[in-house]
Amino acid sequence: MKHFINLKDIPAKNLRKIITDAKKRKSLRKKLGTLELDKHAPLKGKLLIQMFEKSSLRTRLSFYLAIKQLGGTALTLRPDELHIGKRSEPISDTAKILGTYADLFMLRTDSEKKLELFKKNLDIPLINGLSPNSHPAQILSDIFTIEEIKKKSISKLNISWIGDSNNVLNSLIEASVKFSFNLKIACPKEFMPKKKLIEWVRKNDGKVYIFNNPLDAIKNSDVLLTDKVISMNDKVNKSYKIKKFKNFKINDQILKNAKKDLIILHCLPRGDEITDKVFNSVRSKVWIQALNRVHVQKSILLYCLDKLR
Repeated sequence: MKHFINLKDIPAKNLRKIITDAKKRKSLRKKLGTLELDKHAPLKGKLLIQMFEKSSLRTRLSFYLAIKQLGGTALTLRPDELHIGKRSEPISDTAKILGTYADLFMLRTDSEKKLELFKKNLDIPLINGLSPNSHPAQILSDIFTIEEIKKKSISKLNISWIGDSNNVLNSLIEASVKFSFNLKIACPKEFMPKKKLIEWVRKNDGKVYIFNNPLDAIKNSDVLLTDKVISMNDKVNKSYKIKKFKNFKINDQILKNAKKDLIILHCLPRGDEITDKVFNSVRSKVWIQALNRVHVQKSILLYCLDKLR
């Protein structure tokens, strides 16, 4: 049984297989409608149960369409509808029931502890749809998008991140080691990535470089990624944090230091970390980035059920 929880725990060859499969599946859907099935419907009869403890648009839609296009179906649950939401049933019992009814379980959670408890007690694959420390499906899809647009392996590209050290960046850092690409990060000193993660990068010969000036991070980069400065349920002094990120807002001035063919990705939803002009420019590839999540999500589901071609 294969879970999909953190990129650092999945062999690089398997991550590459997921992306390769997603590329093939996307190419075969050019003439198919949204709800038309992939050839052979490889997950016919399979049920994906999704549970969201945090708001979701793209993750919810993309996993729903992913399982449907593969021939299966999805059921979405809210924790406040379940006994677990009322704290009257332990996670271990809920996990046993989910495993009895479903073939896959995707959890978007506000707690790493809950993620671990479900993993421990589930006898079906667990997929991390977002947790406080990780957003692996998002980053794997971003790599798919980058290679599709740049038409080369991400290992041959320079990637930059300007913004907060959040769960999306954590997964990007893990991906930089797994896919062996240069990653330059720009953030204020008070909001740098966790030391434990950087130590893991060093132990695994990663190529991650951290700057406190966005102009240094974007120099010679092929791709720029960012995210909201104030994330969901961010328990910080928001006015202080916004002030610290004032000089990290992605605008025309910062982009003067970038390559002309630089592309910009944003996992959405967006905030004040990027100007409207830049967000809506030709460099911005956010809409194709969002759509590509369906294709990669399908290959993640197949990976978890040992059905990758």
